[in-house]
Amino acid sequence: MIDFFNYFSATLKKLFIHIILSIVFCGNFFAQGGESCNPEWQIKPVINQGFILIHRTSIGHLVKGYPTIYELNVSRPTWGDKTWHIENNKPDIGISLQCIDFKNPQQLGYALTAAPYVEIPLNVIEKKSRVVMRLCWGLDYITKCFDVQTNRKNIAIGSHFNSFVQFKWLWHLKLSESLRFEPGFAFSHVSNGKSKNPNLGLNVVSLNAGLNYLIPSKKSKTQTRCVDSSTCVKSKNELLFFAAIGFNQREIATPDLKVITVSGAYQRNVRNTHKFSAGVDLFYDENYQTDYENKFSVKATGFDQMRMSVRLGYSYNIGRISLPIEMGYYAFQKAKPDGYVVSRIGVRYYSKSGLVAHFGLRTHFAVAYDFEYGLGYRFYLK
Repeated sequence: MIDFFNYFSATLKKLFIHIILSIVFCGNFFAQGGESCNPEWQIKPVINQGFILIHRTSIGHLVKGYPTIYELNVSRPTWGDKTWHIENNKPDIGISLQCIDFKNPQQLGYALTAAPYVEIPLNVIEKKSRVVMRLCWGLDYITKCFDVQTNRKNIAIGSHFNSFVQFKWLWHLKLSESLRFEPGFAFSHVSNGKSKNPNLGLNVVSLNAGLNYLIPSKKSKTQTRCVDSSTCVKSKNELLFFAAIGFNQREIATPDLKVITVSGAYQRNVRNTHKFSAGVDLFYDENYQTDYENKFSVKATGFDQMRMSVRLGYSYNIGRISLPIEMGYYAFQKAKPDGYVVSRIGVRYYSKSGLVAHFGLRTHFAVAYDFEYGLGYRFYLK
């Protein structure tokens, strides 16, 4: 059996070297062949080696080794022919398919991920070496989640399907016209937003190395700036209102509890890519009502059923997609099960008509509370 694994490992190494050499020689062929056209597609295999961040001592027993993340990324570079391309230094957009080996097959298993991403250069000038930031959010499937019968020790993840978030900082090191070496480091997070308990989440911090092969296009394209009016804000000042629904659990294997959120905010557009906000959130929360009843020995009635927070926020905008980070304070709540501080990260899509699609993760001191699925409307002010 050991000989079989040694042979299998050696075969994989030879195959990997063969692929790398093929890409290098193919890349050199195109570079020497005088291809001057921009690439249409990019293929990037990446390997990450890191460690699980033990953010709770209670998950320490789940760490059996140093996890490895295998990625296959398929992307397209933006041409610079739209306003949001120029505003974001002509980013790459694509999808990442990942497999995370947590090095604990009995309790954590593996994570299989499909996630769209954008990679934004942090400097305007195009050169052979550029610092790039990746923003990635998608869906994740964990092969080994908590099970009261067969996997009681996995108190980190209580569901097979989860949300996946990855922040990555990397360098584009140009080797030829068709080949880039991309080293960097990343933070990857898997969580179900407390829709199923337990949900302490898994965080992996890793170093990574990728080889990006740019497939040259046979067509040339003139890069002319085109003002895309649907992504340009019509006013510096605006109002945003949305309503959302979410679900969480109080304990393991208990019924789902609804959370309804109504939100209103004033937003100030510094420019298309930067937005600041101040607002109020009102929460009708069945989990909170149980906390109220436990504290006062009576059921909450009227406005006592609600919690209200005031908040400040910042959003980074990529065309019609906005990535808000918001921090709030519970200005009204009779019971205080989660303290006073509430925060939110999320994704919003601003349509041309004014409708807004909202997806957010509400947390208390970085502990997930619920996912929010909502719709809203944006009003421009003079």
